[in-house]
Amino acid sequence: MVFEVMKVPTTPFEGQKPGTSGLRKKVKVFVQPHYLQNFVQATFNALTPEKVKGATLVVSGDGRYFSKDAVQIIIKMSAANGVRRVWVGQNGLLSTPAVSAVIRERVGADGSKATGAFILTASHNPGGPNEDFGIKYNMENGGPAPEALTDKIFENTKTIKEYLIADELQEVDISTTGVSNFSGPDGPFDVEVFDSASDYVKLMKSIFDFELIRKLLSSPKFTFCYDALHGVAGAYANCIFVEELGAQQSSLLNCTPKEDFGGGHPDPNLTYAKELVERMGLGKSNSGVEPPEFGAAADGDADRNMILGKRFFVTPSDSVAIIAANAVGAIPYFSSGLKGVARSMPTSAALDVVAKSLNLKFFEVPTGWKFFGNLMDAGQCSICGEESFGTGSDHIREKDGIWAVLAWLSILAYKNKGNLNGDKLVTVEDIVRQHWATYGRHYYTRYDYENVDAGGAKDLMANMVKMMSSLDEVNTIVKGARSDVSKVVNADEFEYKDPVDGSVSKHQGIRFLFEDGSRLVFRLSGTGSEGATIRLYIEQYEKDPSKIGRDSQEALAPLVEVALKLSKMQEFTGRSAPTVIT
Repeated sequence: MVFEVMKVPTTPFEGQKPGTSGLRKKVKVFVQPHYLQNFVQATFNALTPEKVKGATLVVSGDGRYFSKDAVQIIIKMSAANGVRRVWVGQNGLLSTPAVSAVIRERVGADGSKATGAFILTASHNPGGPNEDFGIKYNMENGGPAPEALTDKIFENTKTIKEYLIADELQEVDISTTGVSNFSGPDGPFDVEVFDSASDYVKLMKSIFDFELIRKLLSSPKFTFCYDALHGVAGAYANCIFVEELGAQQSSLLNCTPKEDFGGGHPDPNLTYAKELVERMGLGKSNSGVEPPEFGAAADGDADRNMILGKRFFVTPSDSVAIIAANAVGAIPYFSSGLKGVARSMPTSAALDVVAKSLNLKFFEVPTGWKFFGNLMDAGQCSICGEESFGTGSDHIREKDGIWAVLAWLSILAYKNKGNLNGDKLVTVEDIVRQHWATYGRHYYTRYDYENVDAGGAKDLMANMVKMMSSLDEVNTIVKGARSDVSKVVNADEFEYKDPVDGSVSKHQGIRFLFEDGSRLVFRLSGTGSEGATIRLYIEQYEKDPSKIGRDSQEALAPLVEVALKLSKMQEFTGRSAPTVIT
C-alpha cells in the first residue's frame, strides 16, 4: 500500500514544555487540532537524522483515553518523517518498564533494534475524557530523554510552522498481532503489532528464580493479592503471577486495563488503592476475613509499586533499602554483588545506612529517573529508588513496579526456603522489623498538597529560601512550635553535580537538617496536569531498639507541627490538611 506525505501548516501552542516525566495535560488540551502533532514533529526535529530516517520506534502506553487515536497519529507521522518501522504493543499497551525492556532487548525478525519510543502515559494521574493524557520520548538506552533533548523539543514547539503526516495511510489494526507493510517516498514502512508481555516476561525470568517463588506461592500458608488499579500492569499480571508462578486467579484485583482506570485514581498508595488496603486489613472497616500475607499495587503505567504485608505498610524508602540489603542472596541477577545504590534526595536515608554497612557506592540524586540512568549506564549503580513508590535496577532504565513485587516475593521465598512446611512463615512485617533492628528505623511520612494555586506555592517556596539565611530565626520558630524538637543545624537548596556527565541540577528542593539527624524537605512537584503540588517530607532516624516500634504518624507529630508552622502552609495555600498522606 503506497502513501503520500502531507505538509500541514500549524502554529505554536503555549506551554508545551516536557518535564522529566514528559508532557502532561488534560485530554481536552491534547485533542485540540494539531496539538499532539506539533509535539511529535518537534520531537522528530530535535532528534539526530539517524534516529528518525530508517529507524525503528516503539509507540505504546498505558491504554488511557485517547491512546488509540494517538497511536494512529504517531504511526502516520513516523511514516511521513522517514521512520522505517514502528513496533506497537497489542491494543497499544506496553507498561513504561516494558517499553524500556523492548528498546533494550527486542530484536526484530530482520535484526532491527529500536532507537527510541513515544510512550503514551500520564503515569499515576487519572484517565478519561475529562482527565489526563501524556506523552514522553525515551532514548536508545531505554531511559527518558535527557534535559538537553527536552529543552530542544520545547524550543521547537515555540517556532514550529508545519508537520509531516501520511494522513491517508490506512489505520493499523492494533488489536491483532502481525505486520502491516506500506510503501512511501522513502521506501518501505512497516508496523508490527506484537504481544505486550512476552519480551518483559522473558527478562523477568532471567533476573529472578521463578521456581523458588512458585514454591512460595503454592504453599497453603502463603496468600497473595495484586491490584493493577485497572492500569496496564493488568496486561502482565495474569501471565506472570498466575500462568508462570501459579497464583490463584482470585488473587488478582482490577487487572483489566481500562481507558479511565475504572473511574479510579491509579496511584498505588494508602489513599487511592482502597480495595487492596481494605483486603490487607489496613482499612477502617473490619470484614472479619483474614488478610493475605502479601499484597502489592501498581500505578497506571506500571512503573510504581506499593508493598503491603498483612495489616502492615512498607514505606517505599524502607522497601528499596530492604531489597538492597537482601538482593545478593535472594535474587540471582545480583549474585555476583551490587555495583552501587542510589536514592532520590527526598527519599529517607534508610538506603544510606545499608550502603555504609555493606560498603557500597552510594549516590543521592534529584528526583527524576534519568539521574539513575546515567549512573547505571556508567556501571556505578545496581539498585535505586524514590519515595514516590518507584523502585528499580539496572535491568532497564525506568522504575519497574512488577520488578519490585518480584524482588519482594524473592526475598520472602529465600527467607522461607527451608520453612514452607514449618509452623509459621517469615512475614513481610518480620522482614521489615528485623531490618529496623539491624540498621535502625527511619520514621518517614510525606504530605501532598495537590492542585494548590501555583502562585501561592511559589510564594511559599520563595519564603523558605529567604528563611534559610537565618538559622536563628528558623530555630526561634521551631522552639516556639515544639520545645521537644531538636535544633536546625543546616538549611539549603539541594544541588546535584552529575558524576558522569558533569551537568548541574539546581533548585531541587529545600532541606532543613536537624541536629539529631531529622530532616524536613519541601519540593514543588511537576507531575500534575494543572495547578501545583507541594510535597512535604518528614524524617526522623531512631537507632534505639526500644523506640523503633512506634506508630509513624505519632512519632513524627512534633516534626509535622514544626514543618507546618515553619512553612506557613495554610497561610500560603489556604489548605488546612494535605490531599494525601503516605
